[in-house]
Amino acid sequence: MDMKSNVRAGGPAASTDAWAPLPHFDPRQMPIAAIDDALPAVRPERLAPDALRGRFARPPSWQPEQTSDRFRIDLAAPRDAAVLVPIVAHASGTTVLLTQRTLHLRHHSGQVAFPGGRVEAGDPSPVDAALREAREEVGLEPSRVEVIGRLPVYLTGTGFRVTPVVGLVVPGFDPRPDPHEVAQVFEVPLAFLMDPRHHQRRSVRLAAGERTFFAMPYRPPGAADEHFIWGATAAMLRNLYRLLAA
Repeated sequence: MDMKSNVRAGGPAASTDAWAPLPHFDPRQMPIAAIDDALPAVRPERLAPDALRGRFARPPSWQPEQTSDRFRIDLAAPRDAAVLVPIVAHASGTTVLLTQRTLHLRHHSGQVAFPGGRVEAGDPSPVDAALREAREEVGLEPSRVEVIGRLPVYLTGTGFRVTPVVGLVVPGFDPRPDPHEVAQVFEVPLAFLMDPRHHQRRSVRLAAGERTFFAMPYRPPGAADEHFIWGATAAMLRNLYRLLAA
Protein backbone atom coordinates (compact mmCIF):
# COMPACT_ATOMS: atom_id res chain seq x y z
CA MET A 1 0.00 0.00 0.00
CA ASP A 2 2.37 2.71 -1.17
CA MET A 3 0.78 6.13 -1.35
CA LYS A 4 3.31 7.17 -4.00
CA SER A 5 5.01 10.52 -4.37
CA ASN A 6 4.41 13.84 -2.63
CA VAL A 7 2.22 12.49 0.12
CA ARG A 8 4.13 13.16 3.32
CA ALA A 9 2.96 16.76 3.54
CA GLY A 10 -0.44 16.27 1.96
CA GLY A 11 0.50 18.10 -1.26
CA PRO A 12 2.75 20.96 -2.29
CA ALA A 13 1.05 23.59 -0.13
CA ALA A 14 1.07 21.63 3.12
CA SER A 15 3.71 21.92 5.81
CA THR A 16 5.68 19.02 7.25
CA ASP A 17 5.57 20.81 10.62
CA ALA A 18 2.17 19.19 11.16
CA TRP A 19 3.73 15.76 11.32
CA ALA A 20 5.40 14.03 14.24
CA PRO A 21 8.11 11.58 13.13
CA LEU A 22 7.34 7.92 12.90
CA PRO A 23 9.28 5.80 15.37
CA HIS A 24 12.01 3.60 13.94
CA PHE A 25 12.14 0.02 15.20
CA ASP A 26 12.28 -3.49 13.81
CA PRO A 27 8.87 -5.07 14.53
CA ARG A 28 10.35 -8.55 14.20
CA GLN A 29 12.58 -7.88 17.20
CA MET A 30 9.83 -6.64 19.48
CA PRO A 31 8.73 -9.07 22.23
CA ILE A 32 5.45 -10.95 22.08
CA ALA A 33 3.20 -9.58 24.80
CA ALA A 34 0.31 -12.00 24.26
CA ILE A 35 -1.29 -14.48 21.87
CA ASP A 36 -5.07 -14.75 21.81
CA ASP A 37 -5.10 -18.54 21.88
CA ALA A 38 -8.25 -18.58 24.01
CA LEU A 39 -10.33 -17.14 21.17
CA PRO A 40 -11.87 -19.60 18.71
CA ALA A 41 -10.80 -19.82 15.09
CA VAL A 42 -13.41 -18.93 12.50
CA ARG A 43 -15.18 -22.12 11.51
CA PRO A 44 -14.10 -23.48 8.11
CA GLU A 45 -17.57 -23.27 6.61
CA ARG A 46 -17.60 -19.51 7.21
CA LEU A 47 -14.52 -19.10 4.98
CA ALA A 48 -16.18 -20.45 1.83
CA PRO A 49 -17.12 -17.90 -0.87
CA ASP A 50 -20.89 -18.18 -0.40
CA ALA A 51 -20.56 -17.80 3.35
CA LEU A 52 -18.35 -14.73 2.91
CA ARG A 53 -20.89 -13.19 0.53
CA GLY A 54 -23.64 -13.79 3.06
CA ARG A 55 -21.68 -12.38 5.98
CA PHE A 56 -21.00 -9.09 4.20
CA ALA A 57 -24.53 -8.89 2.78
CA ARG A 58 -26.10 -9.49 6.20
CA PRO A 59 -23.48 -8.61 8.82
CA PRO A 60 -24.19 -9.39 12.47
CA SER A 61 -23.68 -6.90 15.27
CA TRP A 62 -19.92 -6.58 15.74
CA GLN A 63 -17.19 -4.10 16.65
CA PRO A 64 -13.82 -3.57 14.97
CA GLU A 65 -10.91 -4.03 17.34
CA GLN A 66 -8.47 -1.47 15.97
CA THR A 67 -9.17 1.41 13.59
CA SER A 68 -5.94 3.42 13.75
CA ASP A 69 -2.20 3.00 14.17
CA ARG A 70 -0.66 3.90 17.51
CA PHE A 71 2.78 5.08 16.44
CA ARG A 72 2.31 8.63 15.23
CA ILE A 73 0.57 11.85 16.21
CA ASP A 74 -0.79 13.26 12.96
CA LEU A 75 -1.98 16.87 13.10
CA ALA A 76 -2.72 17.17 9.39
CA ALA A 77 -5.98 16.18 7.77
CA PRO A 78 -5.77 12.53 6.61
CA ARG A 79 -5.78 11.72 2.91
CA ASP A 80 -8.19 9.18 1.48
CA ALA A 81 -6.80 5.83 0.33
CA ALA A 82 -8.17 2.37 -0.42
CA VAL A 83 -6.83 -1.16 -0.43
CA LEU A 84 -8.20 -4.35 -1.91
CA VAL A 85 -8.45 -7.32 0.45
CA PRO A 86 -8.30 -9.99 -2.27
CA ILE A 87 -9.68 -13.36 -1.17
CA VAL A 88 -8.83 -15.91 -3.83
CA ALA A 89 -11.58 -18.51 -4.21
CA HIS A 90 -9.54 -21.65 -4.83
CA ALA A 91 -11.44 -24.93 -4.96
CA SER A 92 -9.07 -26.23 -2.26
CA GLY A 93 -9.78 -23.31 0.07
CA THR A 94 -9.76 -19.53 0.18
CA THR A 95 -6.53 -17.55 0.47
CA VAL A 96 -5.62 -13.89 0.87
CA LEU A 97 -3.35 -12.34 -1.75
CA LEU A 98 -0.70 -10.03 -0.28
CA THR A 99 2.31 -8.11 -1.53
CA GLN A 100 5.80 -7.46 -0.20
CA ARG A 101 6.68 -3.83 -0.88
CA THR A 102 9.99 -2.83 -2.44
CA LEU A 103 12.58 -1.30 -0.15
CA HIS A 104 12.94 2.12 -1.79
CA LEU A 105 9.35 3.31 -1.34
CA ARG A 106 8.72 6.41 0.74
CA HIS A 107 6.00 4.84 2.87
CA HIS A 108 5.62 1.23 4.08
CA SER A 109 8.82 0.14 2.31
CA GLY A 110 9.59 -3.55 2.66
CA GLN A 111 6.32 -4.26 4.46
CA VAL A 112 3.62 -6.79 3.70
CA ALA A 113 0.55 -4.96 2.41
CA PHE A 114 -2.67 -5.28 0.49
CA PRO A 115 -2.66 -3.83 -3.02
CA GLY A 116 -3.77 -0.23 -2.69
CA GLY A 117 -2.98 3.45 -2.63
CA ARG A 118 -4.42 6.96 -2.67
CA VAL A 119 -7.88 7.71 -3.97
CA GLU A 120 -7.16 9.83 -7.05
CA ALA A 121 -9.33 12.62 -8.44
CA GLY A 122 -10.49 10.38 -11.28
CA ASP A 123 -11.66 7.56 -9.01
CA PRO A 124 -15.46 7.58 -8.61
CA SER A 125 -15.22 5.79 -5.25
CA PRO A 126 -12.80 3.99 -2.90
CA VAL A 127 -13.91 0.73 -4.54
CA ASP A 128 -12.76 2.00 -7.92
CA ALA A 129 -9.48 3.19 -6.39
CA ALA A 130 -8.81 -0.21 -4.81
CA LEU A 131 -9.52 -2.05 -8.05
CA ARG A 132 -7.36 0.36 -10.07
CA GLU A 133 -4.45 0.01 -7.66
CA ALA A 134 -4.71 -3.80 -7.72
CA ARG A 135 -4.53 -3.75 -11.50
CA GLU A 136 -1.56 -1.37 -11.50
CA GLU A 137 0.38 -3.11 -8.73
CA VAL A 138 -0.15 -6.81 -9.39
CA GLY A 139 -1.96 -7.02 -12.73
CA LEU A 140 -5.26 -8.13 -11.19
CA GLU A 141 -7.99 -7.13 -13.64
CA PRO A 142 -11.21 -5.77 -12.08
CA SER A 143 -13.20 -8.30 -14.13
CA ARG A 144 -11.71 -11.06 -11.97
CA VAL A 145 -12.87 -9.42 -8.71
CA GLU A 146 -16.32 -9.66 -7.15
CA VAL A 147 -16.56 -6.91 -4.55
CA ILE A 148 -18.55 -8.24 -1.60
CA GLY A 149 -18.13 -5.48 0.99
CA ARG A 150 -15.92 -3.20 3.02
CA LEU A 151 -14.23 -3.27 6.40
CA PRO A 152 -14.16 -0.26 8.74
CA VAL A 153 -12.03 2.68 7.64
CA TYR A 154 -8.52 2.55 9.09
CA LEU A 155 -6.28 5.54 9.88
CA THR A 156 -2.60 4.76 9.30
CA GLY A 157 0.35 6.26 11.10
CA THR A 158 1.42 7.85 7.84
CA GLY A 159 -1.74 9.91 7.72
CA PHE A 160 -4.04 8.00 5.36
CA ARG A 161 -7.71 7.21 5.89
CA VAL A 162 -7.89 3.76 4.28
CA THR A 163 -11.04 2.02 3.09
CA PRO A 164 -10.47 -1.78 2.95
CA VAL A 165 -12.49 -3.20 0.05
CA VAL A 166 -13.07 -6.95 0.26
CA GLY A 167 -13.31 -8.88 -2.98
CA LEU A 168 -13.52 -12.49 -4.09
CA VAL A 169 -10.96 -13.22 -6.80
CA VAL A 170 -11.34 -15.78 -9.56
CA PRO A 171 -8.27 -18.05 -9.26
CA GLY A 172 -5.83 -18.76 -12.03
CA PHE A 173 -4.58 -15.28 -12.91
CA ASP A 174 -0.84 -14.72 -13.37
CA PRO A 175 0.36 -11.86 -11.13
CA ARG A 176 2.33 -9.14 -12.91
CA PRO A 177 3.86 -7.12 -10.07
CA ASP A 178 4.95 -3.56 -10.74
CA PRO A 179 8.73 -3.78 -10.09
CA HIS A 180 8.81 -0.22 -8.73
CA GLU A 181 6.35 -0.98 -5.94
CA VAL A 182 6.05 -4.74 -5.43
CA ALA A 183 8.93 -7.08 -4.67
CA GLN A 184 6.77 -10.19 -4.28
CA VAL A 185 3.18 -11.42 -4.51
CA PHE A 186 2.10 -14.33 -2.34
CA GLU A 187 -0.98 -15.95 -0.82
CA VAL A 188 -1.77 -16.97 2.75
CA PRO A 189 -4.59 -19.42 3.63
CA LEU A 190 -7.53 -17.48 5.01
CA ALA A 191 -7.93 -20.19 7.67
CA PHE A 192 -4.44 -19.37 9.00
CA LEU A 193 -5.22 -15.66 9.22
CA MET A 194 -8.61 -16.25 10.86
CA ASP A 195 -7.11 -18.32 13.69
CA PRO A 196 -6.21 -16.14 16.73
CA ARG A 197 -3.47 -18.59 17.69
CA HIS A 198 -1.52 -16.86 14.92
CA HIS A 199 -2.36 -13.33 16.13
CA GLN A 200 0.55 -12.03 18.17
CA ARG A 201 0.33 -8.86 20.23
CA ARG A 202 3.82 -7.38 20.26
CA SER A 203 4.93 -4.44 22.35
CA VAL A 204 7.39 -1.62 21.82
CA ARG A 205 8.45 1.09 24.25
CA LEU A 206 8.55 4.56 22.70
CA ALA A 207 9.12 8.04 24.09
CA ALA A 208 5.33 8.44 24.37
CA GLY A 209 5.01 5.16 26.28
CA GLU A 210 4.46 1.49 25.54
CA ARG A 211 2.53 0.62 22.37
CA THR A 212 1.22 -2.73 21.12
CA PHE A 213 0.57 -3.93 17.60
CA PHE A 214 -0.68 -7.07 15.90
CA ALA A 215 1.64 -9.39 13.99
CA MET A 216 0.83 -12.55 12.04
CA PRO A 217 4.09 -14.16 10.87
CA TYR A 218 3.50 -16.76 8.18
CA ARG A 219 6.01 -19.27 6.85
CA PRO A 220 4.85 -21.13 3.72
CA PRO A 221 5.36 -24.91 3.86
CA GLY A 222 8.94 -25.75 2.93
CA ALA A 223 10.04 -22.09 2.83
CA ALA A 224 13.15 -20.88 4.61
CA ASP A 225 11.84 -17.38 5.31
CA GLU A 226 8.60 -16.12 6.77
CA HIS A 227 6.34 -13.28 5.72
CA PHE A 228 5.99 -10.86 8.63
CA ILE A 229 2.48 -9.42 8.48
CA TRP A 230 2.08 -6.58 10.98
CA GLY A 231 0.80 -3.05 11.55
CA ALA A 232 -2.14 -1.77 9.53
CA THR A 233 -2.39 -4.92 7.38
CA ALA A 234 -2.54 -7.18 10.44
CA ALA A 235 -5.03 -4.85 12.15
CA MET A 236 -7.38 -4.95 9.15
CA LEU A 237 -7.15 -8.74 9.09
CA ARG A 238 -7.93 -8.77 12.80
CA ASN A 239 -11.06 -6.72 12.09
CA LEU A 240 -12.00 -9.23 9.38
CA TYR A 241 -11.61 -11.97 12.01
CA ARG A 242 -13.95 -10.10 14.37
CA LEU A 243 -16.57 -9.79 11.64
CA LEU A 244 -16.39 -13.44 10.57
CA ALA A 245 -16.27 -14.74 14.14
CA ALA A 246 -19.22 -12.63 15.37
